[in-house]
Amino acid sequence: MSNNLGITRQGLDLALSLREKYLASEPPVILDETHRLLMPEHLLNRDIDLQTYEDPLPLAMVASRDPDSPMSIAAVIRMFSSALSTPLVTEVFSMLGETSKHAVVKQCVEAVTESAFNPEVIKKIRYKATKFVVMSRSRYTEALKNNLKFLMTGQIDASVFVSEFFKLSEAGNLRLDIKKRLILGLLTSDKIRPSIKFLFLENLECLPLEIRRDIINEAINSPDKPNLEVIKQELAWLKLELPSNRVN
Repeated sequence: MSNNLGITRQGLDLALSLREKYLASEPPVILDETHRLLMPEHLLNRDIDLQTYEDPLPLAMVASRDPDSPMSIAAVIRMFSSALSTPLVTEVFSMLGETSKHAVVKQCVEAVTESAFNPEVIKKIRYKATKFVVMSRSRYTEALKNNLKFLMTGQIDASVFVSEFFKLSEAGNLRLDIKKRLILGLLTSDKIRPSIKFLFLENLECLPLEIRRDIINEAINSPDKPNLEVIKQELAWLKLELPSNRVN
């Protein structure tokens, strides 16, 4: 339960844990048995019980530290319900406009505080935030598709394509299952040069361990093809390098 400051010990612990995750460039996950990646849609859906994420401190940490603006603005929206619970939480909320790296967060916090938390203003901002998340994801997904077209027509360098793939998929909060399917498709495609596939393998470490393991296992077990032999050998070595307690 929260104390007279409006925070909980569990919330403080989670906020500190999130701080370490962001420093290590690790994404926040849902606190249940699935350990799925926390997404903006989860934060915007008030019917979902996010457990300790409901505490204002973890939400403030996401709003101020998350590198992706859709996640940050969604955390701000989630914090509306507790922002006036105590003077401390109200102060923390008002500071988000200064501590967040995203202009959209600053604009949102200023609009709400200047309106004295007017319900109508909050309702409009909540609606705009939902549209913003959808539009952001759509824009980044379209950029990924365009880059693939440019790669196939020789209009973009392979190293740039791979670097942009990971940057755009992170910035657009691309769902992990979709990202996994895209990478698997690229690794097993007959149209993608081996040199490009090796670049993807070099960047797999930026993915969560479970997703990395799934990609490696599924690619190894894909139908044998002459152009996949070398890639499968490299994948086999990568599998051996995974932590032994996580490998099937």
